[in-house]
Amino acid sequence: METKEMAIVNATQTQENIQLVDGTFTGPEASNIITNLINEKINFHKIQRLQKWEDDHSVNTSDLDDRIHQLRKEKEKALNFINSQKDTKTRFKINGILEITAEE
Repeated sequence: METKEMAIVNATQTQENIQLVDGTFTGPEASNIITNLINEKINFHKIQRLQKWEDDHSVNTSDLDDRIHQLRKEKEKALNFINSQKDTKTRFKINGILEITAEE
């Protein structure tokens, strides 16, 4: 009996997951990773805010200001969690997946 391969036509992919961080780290390593990732995102929003302001000095940037504030709070929360662990041998598992979805 002969088997035939069936061609599977994929529909346009609309989502992709990227494994950004996946590992176990010491406290200082975990703090460094989290701080750098969140700081990059904060800087991205600061640049967006500046670009909007350069285009229009009366523009409302409260949405960007709110996101920057939220990211700073999240960074503080993560660092407080890491620093709250008294055992210096504690290791921290970080699993960071980016979910990218195409929207129309």
